Amino acid sequence: MPAGRPPHKEPGTQSSPEARLEMVREAVRADPRFEVSTLELERPGPSYTVDTLRELRASEPDSEIYLIMGVDQYEDLQTWHRPEELLGMARLAVMDRGGKSARAASPHVAGAEDAVFVPVRRVDVSSTAIRADVREGRDASASLPAGVAAIIEREGLYSA
Repeated sequence: MPAGRPPHKEPGTQSSPEARLEMVREAVRADPRFEVSTLELERPGPSYTVDTLRELRASEPDSEIYLIMGVDQYEDLQTWHRPEELLGMARLAVMDRGGKSARAASPHVAGAEDAVFVPVRRVDVSSTAIRADVREGRDASASLPAGVAAIIEREGLYSA
């Protein structure tokens, strides 16, 4: 689910919503277990995760919802919009990243310790690192599905 207007990024510093949607579709195209939602692109205003979870919970009241994030986001959870409410609507699944153990992290939000901690062995990639590689002229294609790398190159995304 691409964010419509990420609240933590300055306007004009991220790729267009259309490009983000195209990249997400391309990233999951080959895996039938995934589907792409445009919920945040359709909603006006900042794309707060708590608002998205509220909408998902209303449309799927009996579903168990997991919010998947890397340890870097987990450590910053207390800076998110209404993190305690968010934890009441979804269970966190936190991935190790960059050699950091999710289990050892502490986001300082009550209830966050009930997360599912997932050691990542196969792929350890962050969007921040990919954007930095592209901006600094390094080849990031090995960390991306070929279609996503092609979109980034075609659109000139994340370049200096």
